Amino acid sequence: MLEFALLYRKLLDELTGIREMKLQSYELSEMEWIIAEKLSGVLKIFKQATLFFSAQTPNLSKVIPAMDYIDKHLASGALNTTYLPSIRASMLIGKRLLNKYYNMTDYSEVYRIAMVLNPKRKLDYFRSAGWEEDWIETAREIVEEEFDRGYAGMSPELEEPEVASVRPPYL
Repeated sequence: MLEFALLYRKLLDELTGIREMKLQSYELSEMEWIIAEKLSGVLKIFKQATLFFSAQTPNLSKVIPAMDYIDKHLASGALNTTYLPSIRASMLIGKRLLNKYYNMTDYSEVYRIAMVLNPKRKLDYFRSAGWEEDWIETAREIVEEEFDRGYAGMSPELEEPEVASVRPPYL
């Protein structure tokens, strides 16, 4: 929506300037247009994430790295002095809100199991994310305990494959 407004800025300015339509209160100042342009660049990451997850069924092993990426984007943007103070403050608030929910995953066994069992991630994900070694060891133990609890006692039932009693017509 913001990209659309920026693309049609001239038309929107003309439209809000028509007195008979009584839209002057919606007219943006030059500074508001500058903020909208800067904010549009900042918000692209959320559009990309939305499109990425809309195109597939999201799972924990994909969502968590995406949250990491968004978190880094917000953290670096909040410190970037080329952004206006209002945008930096908004990015900091967004980072805090993201971290509020993201921190809850630290206590989720399902999250740890999903990341450890993902062939692309395994325990390396936690190391690269800067987790302490005892937390990484706990993640490994959680996976082992869950396996022992739910699967270790099971024996696979192997069935003999059916042998065709009729020879194929080409033999």
